[in-house]
Amino acid sequence: MGIYDITARLLDGTPQPLSHYRGNVLLIVNVASKCGLAPQYAGLESLYRQYKDEGLAVLGFPCDQFAGQEYDDPNAIQQFCTRNYGVSFPIFEKVDVNGPNTHPLFKLLKAEKPGLLGIQTIPWNFTKFLVDRQGRVQRRYAPTDTPEQIERDIVALLRQPAPASVS
Repeated sequence: MGIYDITARLLDGTPQPLSHYRGNVLLIVNVASKCGLAPQYAGLESLYRQYKDEGLAVLGFPCDQFAGQEYDDPNAIQQFCTRNYGVSFPIFEKVDVNGPNTHPLFKLLKAEKPGLLGIQTIPWNFTKFLVDRQGRVQRRYAPTDTPEQIERDIVALLRQPAPASVS
């Protein structure tokens, strides 16, 4: 199974096949509104606005597995993101990124790019995965790696020639 075979639900409950993003460079992030790293939303939004027309899609997946730092109410999540950071990139329903109920997307991401010492567990909110236009996971970034620090890697993938046919 590849990334484009997975469907996730947007924050409003609408199913969103990830095949919708086929041919884009993806930055997939597990996010949390009440996390001390939440100011990274500003950098993620900046990257999205700057590069979306070149094919960047930032996908935010709220997660409440780390110290209960995400709202229960999807409307509260949306309001937080919009009011505080002007987020316009897609935010999905809350997911588990570790444990028995791990969302299939995060199972795939962790299998493709395990963390240090091959450990597949996601350590905290704002772990980031960079996926190329062919749907291959290229890099995994620590929660403390800021959007600004990974911009160069994003730009490098955006500058690669688009595939002749993306299957």
